[in-house]
Amino acid sequence: MNTIFFSDIHGLPSTLEKLFEQADQLHADLLVLMGDVLYHGPRNGVPGAYDPNRVAALLNGRKDQILAVRGNCDCDVDQMLLDFPIMSDYAQLAIDGRRFFLTHGHLYHRDYMPSLPKGSVFVQGHTHIPALEELSTGITFLNPGSISLPK
Repeated sequence: MNTIFFSDIHGLPSTLEKLFEQADQLHADLLVLMGDVLYHGPRNGVPGAYDPNRVAALLNGRKDQILAVRGNCDCDVDQMLLDFPIMSDYAQLAIDGRRFFLTHGHLYHRDYMPSLPKGSVFVQGHTHIPALEELSTGITFLNPGSISLPK
């Protein structure tokens, strides 16, 4: 299964369109969205190209490919615009025999993980800083960063 992990769109359609172009080139089967979908958050300021309705339309066009978790900027009102669930604080996924624990990063995070077996992959967004690291616990840590507001 060809899977793409992405996070922190924050209502910017142009970066989502670029991600979808790459997903198509890579023939992605599954798009795993790590939260912070439509709202930019009070600390980020309003981005110039902010268009949450366009982001919702783009995502809804691929609803059958998306698995998503809730970010700290996501709320019930956002869910009303989306045709796939985003309100779960975490999800688990098995890919090629590996267990993936998916969360945004504001509840569970690199320094506060649930109990996971060795060989698992812990995936979070939230920090906007991309990372891929093998931890001393035998867990792989993945943060795809932010497609819209990278740090």
